[in-house]
Amino acid sequence: MERHEALARRLAAQQLDRAPDPGRSLTDAAVLDLGVQDTGRDGAGWALVNRGVPLDGPAALAAADDLALVWTLRGAPHVYRRADLRGVLDATSPYDDADARRRTLDASRPLTAAGIGMREAMGVVATTMRAVVTRPTVKGELSGALAARLPEPYLRWCVPCQATHAYEQTFRLASLPAGLELEPGTSPPVLRRIPGWRRPPALGDPERAPAHLRVVDAYARLCGPTTPAATATFLDVPPGVVAAHWPEVPPPLPDPAGTEGLVRLLGPFDLWLQARDREVVVPEKSRHKALWPTLGRPGAVLVGTEVVGVWRPKASGRRLAVGVEAWDRVAASDRERVGEQAERLAAHRGVSLTGITWT
Repeated sequence: MERHEALARRLAAQQLDRAPDPGRSLTDAAVLDLGVQDTGRDGAGWALVNRGVPLDGPAALAAADDLALVWTLRGAPHVYRRADLRGVLDATSPYDDADARRRTLDASRPLTAAGIGMREAMGVVATTMRAVVTRPTVKGELSGALAARLPEPYLRWCVPCQATHAYEQTFRLASLPAGLELEPGTSPPVLRRIPGWRRPPALGDPERAPAHLRVVDAYARLCGPTTPAATATFLDVPPGVVAAHWPEVPPPLPDPAGTEGLVRLLGPFDLWLQARDREVVVPEKSRHKALWPTLGRPGAVLVGTEVVGVWRPKASGRRLAVGVEAWDRVAASDRERVGEQAERLAAHRGVSLTGITWT
């Protein structure tokens, strides 16, 4: 399949071609099947707005009863449909101990040395977290309580904090099995019990996850056409796990989206930019470092199926300026549409746009 067609089909699968619709439900977005990463100022809320979801701003996202924020894939915060959370637990749980070791990084070494399997260990951490969080609890307070209750193989000495903590990835990945969600907009994070949660603290079973939430299938559907290797990298799981659960028949891709006049200011962690076939998203490798730096990621200017540059917000009080670094020539009509998207972003933030600087 030719690259432009593949990306046009991916664009349609991710619904980036949808116009705003005030009658659309807040849960009406295909990307919620995989979770919408909520990292940075323009996170999940802006990603949903870019897909035509009528979300007035971050406060509206925080107040949306039908959506929930939890730590899942790669230990990152993701927004899901609240009604899906039990299925999300199954879908995002490790398949086996090898998978759990991969996801929890260096936490596995002392536990393995102590003869404790990683899935078992994550269940112990989840049970302890559940017992501690009887009211909304700041992450640091919960971390201190875990350090006082968990035995040595579960803990590490943190040099920057000069304190003993539970391992970070284990902490994050055990929170949903503990029946805990994040309070949106809190920094440092505050965890609370998920209302109505009845499952005992334990990892889920990916084999029983609802079809639309199964992460291998969901990634292939939303970021296809793709490969098992790219999928494993995105999910941060062993390649063998993906190979064992790769669909026999690739999920059908939608018809290519119409791209004439389509312009979006994508947030730094938008799913479009999270796809692991970066050479397809941006063929010029010399531009990868600018778009995907280790720290301080910018957003991307998407014109049709092409990333034509990066953008950064410059906020001051209730005013917002947007700086755009264009890699290629941008037509005057598309520059005007970038301005419209910047106005849309300012409205989403509840501030006034003071201007756009092009370089």
